[in-house]
Amino acid sequence: MTLTKVRNLFEAARRTSRIRREMAELDRGVTLRPAPRRPDPAAWPDTGIHAAWIGHATVLLKVEGLWILTDPVLSRKVGIRVAGHTVGPRRHILPALRIEEIPRPDLLLISHAHFDHLDLPTLRRIPRDVPVVSAHGLGDLLKRFTHRTELKWGMMADVAGIRVRALEVKHWGARMVTDRHRGYTGFVLEQGGRRVVFAGDTAMIDTFRKVPRPVDLALMPIGAYDPWIANHADPEEAWAMAGMMRAERVMAIHHQTFRLSREPMEEPIRRLLAVAGSEGWRVSGREVGETVSIT
Repeated sequence: MTLTKVRNLFEAARRTSRIRREMAELDRGVTLRPAPRRPDPAAWPDTGIHAAWIGHATVLLKVEGLWILTDPVLSRKVGIRVAGHTVGPRRHILPALRIEEIPRPDLLLISHAHFDHLDLPTLRRIPRDVPVVSAHGLGDLLKRFTHRTELKWGMMADVAGIRVRALEVKHWGARMVTDRHRGYTGFVLEQGGRRVVFAGDTAMIDTFRKVPRPVDLALMPIGAYDPWIANHADPEEAWAMAGMMRAERVMAIHHQTFRLSREPMEEPIRRLLAVAGSEGWRVSGREVGETVSIT
């Protein structure tokens, strides 16, 4: 890496740090609230698709009887550990379920290594033998798991009876300043004639047009776009990408949970519902804990 590239990396890190400090100031005095809704996964039948938004990008899915957990982050703060403390964004709303209330997953999905998507304290509470499918370059962070599959865009794997395809998205993968080798991805899941898309984190990109149809449910990130629009879709873009797939239902994720950007915490879901208009019935994820079922 050239000296110029190193300087550019550290300058970008300084700019990001300034904005993060601004977000931290806005977080002062925030009171942690319980999730407005409480899912009841024990009541979900083994047929169809059932999904509960646990918070941020964590979604509990049951697809034709198989349990899938996406980007599990249940900690009250996320970020680096310094002198025994976590330095980073704090949670505004508690997870809709505690880890012990979440059924043992048949499959764990990790879209990328950012702290708000790959939370080591949460992962340590998941059994080691749960199969994990992740973006490439995450093996050192997931080494406690005994069954790991890393996928690059376009690759496919059959894991735990579920077909998983890695979908190109527009984001970045580095967890720290210099580990730019780490990948990032969305996922297309196929099981029992059903299809679910977990977009992970992404800005606007037209690769969603290539997703096979029909798509029963799309988990789409809608927040953290101001000023990070180059790496995070705004609500109108998220709706457009769901439209590219002709997704029957859309669950909004990546909003309301952590303050990662300047837009008001409630703005993303308001804008998504506004752009959905008369099709707002297709949108879930309005509140943490909301559940959608597709029979």
